[in-house]
Amino acid sequence: MASQRAEDARRRVELQEQDRRREGAAAQQLIDAFVVSAREKGLAIEPLQAQLLDGHTARTDQRGWYLNASHSLAIGEHGEYFQLVVPGGLKERIRGVKLESSLPPLHVGRGGRDGETGYLKEFLAWRLAGD
Repeated sequence: MASQRAEDARRRVELQEQDRRREGAAAQQLIDAFVVSAREKGLAIEPLQAQLLDGHTARTDQRGWYLNASHSLAIGEHGEYFQLVVPGGLKERIRGVKLESSLPPLHVGRGGRDGETGYLKEFLAWRLAGD
């Protein structure tokens, strides 16, 4: 009985991971189209800044386009998805931050505050519109 529960739990984790990868692939298609459109429109690529948990900002090793007004999300110039709120302190403020891309979601900021959540497609359209 216990082994069946463990197997069921393992299977649920596998299915969730498959769903996450499938969602990430669909989101990446939207991002790839965005990068092409942004370049065609001539949207400026800018150095990305990370927001440290202590409230300060730090330079990063990436360039791209911010996706929201709070600059907590960005698309890298090669189509990477970055979450820009990172841990760090004085050392990161001085040396900068090496960003790691993450699997993009179709729905950004689930459970977050109004204005910080929504569909990736909407965030990309907002950025292309130049708002």
